[in-house]
Amino acid sequence: MPRSRTLPAELDPSARQLVARLRRLKEHSELTMRQLAAKTGYSAKSWERYLGGTSLPPREAVESLAWITGTDPVPLLALHEIAVDARDSRRARPGTQVQDQDQDQVQDQNQVQDQNQVQDQELVPDQDERRERDRELPAGPSAHPQPALRHLPHLALAAGVAALAVALLAALLLVVRLDDDATTAAVTVPPRTTVASPPPVYTCRITRTDGRWSAGINKGLDTEIGYGATGADVAEAQCLLRRAGISPGGIDGMFGPLTLRAVKTFQQRAGLVVDGMVGPRSWKALRG
Repeated sequence: MPRSRTLPAELDPSARQLVARLRRLKEHSELTMRQLAAKTGYSAKSWERYLGGTSLPPREAVESLAWITGTDPVPLLALHEIAVDARDSRRARPGTQVQDQDQDQVQDQNQVQDQNQVQDQELVPDQDERRERDRELPAGPSAHPQPALRHLPHLALAAGVAALAVALLAALLLVVRLDDDATTAAVTVPPRTTVASPPPVYTCRITRTDGRWSAGINKGLDTEIGYGATGADVAEAQCLLRRAGISPGGIDGMFGPLTLRAVKTFQQRAGLVVDGMVGPRSWKALRG
């Protein structure tokens, strides 16, 4: 991927930082897209999307790129986790808007019901008064309590419906507020960070004892190692490759692409089978 290609403007800052670091690892390893696909198991088109910022790479792809380039994967995986959290938070926001719309609809319906109830309350006394006038009941002590008793069921029903509407509205407001608080908390939670132990430091102390070269790291062992191996045996081989005039990259104890290329160059120069594995014959030639 060319370096001049800019990342999308809408890309999240954490995802932008992750993609930038993945780009640097790819450029430093000098791997083509096809070689990157062959070593990681993800297609070249997928890596074009990952490194172009149009698609967030899976966790396994990030870890694979770190291992094949000889890089500590822990900081990259921490950045990937932050980017995933930010992406999930953005996806959760439209749901809150839908709840707000539903709340507005419920409030409108409650307002219409309250207006109808008020109208019913205003009409009931008028109908009762008309009935009383039509009947022309005589005024007396027993004639006055009857209209008041007939009004009580209507007033009680209206009051109960109004109280129910207020309770429903309060419950909806509480649910929406809790959802807003949960969404805000999900966005503002500080990213989880993982403290990675510092990688070991290896120092080449080239000596020659009994006609054999040694870097003084793995105590003269000739353990067979290959691509992806780590530890003191790899650091020993890297020191001996450097003594032979072939650069394996850094003396970091990680059998990555640069070390693999150095081993194959040494094997070809020494007339050995060029398989990229440091076995008994390659160790013997290195220590020769």
